Amino acid sequence: MMAGGMRVSWCESRLPFRYPFTTSKGTKTHQPALIVRLEQDGFMGWGEAPAISYYGVSVEQMITELERKRSDVEGFTLSNPEDFWRFLDGVFPGQSFLVCALDMAGWDLFGKMRGQSLTELWGLDAAQVPVSDYTIGMDAVPRMVEKVRALPWPMYKVKVGGSEDLQVLEALRAVTDAPFRVDANAGWSLDEALGLLPRLSRLGVTLVEQPLATGDAVGMQRLKEASSLPLIADESCVLEQDVAGCAGPFHGVNIKLTKCGGITPARRMIAEARRLGMQVMIGSMSESTIGSAAITHLAPLVDHLDNDGTLLLSEDVASGLRWVEGRPVVTDQPGLGIDVYAFH
Repeated sequence: MMAGGMRVSWCESRLPFRYPFTTSKGTKTHQPALIVRLEQDGFMGWGEAPAISYYGVSVEQMITELERKRSDVEGFTLSNPEDFWRFLDGVFPGQSFLVCALDMAGWDLFGKMRGQSLTELWGLDAAQVPVSDYTIGMDAVPRMVEKVRALPWPMYKVKVGGSEDLQVLEALRAVTDAPFRVDANAGWSLDEALGLLPRLSRLGVTLVEQPLATGDAVGMQRLKEASSLPLIADESCVLEQDVAGCAGPFHGVNIKLTKCGGITPARRMIAEARRLGMQVMIGSMSESTIGSAAITHLAPLVDHLDNDGTLLLSEDVASGLRWVEGRPVVTDQPGLGIDVYAFH
């Protein structure tokens, strides 16, 4: 390793879901992810990027790019995470998933070099972390009811977008008083959404994620005018430049670290959404404890939290995150506050 530079290494994880995880985009039984490790000056930082086929990203593609540009990354000396992100964005243009993993590792490394957790570095209050929902993936109705019974939780997110959405929510309401969020993953038409929203409110739904297809700004504007529930952009808000365009048709945005390119752009997106008077949600892409810890450190900045990756997965690669009354809590150790035990 070059003096003053860093060393990068990586592996693929493939963690199984507790239940097959189904959305309107399809079903998966495992979550593949790239795990990266950065080393500099005797410190070690960790990052993660789940691979999502809907966005055309695989772990193999990320590893190929990382191998190709390894010497560039190892020639960089980390002294400021924002500078590191700008460097990565230039080395890996348009590859937000890979940049996310490296940016996250850079922040973990920087926190350890400073001897502070990310929450401390940013001057945030860990006590302000909101309750996270727990996601119930699409399934046969009795199976979805079984999932709710198996894990009583203060708030659920229900994946919808099928022909039995109301029946599903009515069945779940019969076994829990907890508030619901629903995520259509762009699976409804405008007419379907207009018909469903008043009924959803009566069933205790508190917000709706991405009801219509991406790019349907006209339909979303009509839906927003008719909706008593907050409508949150997900697939319509991927990168920083998407935030401003969501201010008209949506009440808020769901920011996901992997999609936007990591912690650094996520912080800017949160600030931009606030400037525009929007609600802010930070979401999970079924991360292990590594990525979930990063999300938790940002959580005091947001209104709504969807950080249930470690609840959905039946195995993990790290420790350091626990749950207290529906809120994720990480240790106050430097950086992400985690210990990785599965890396090979």
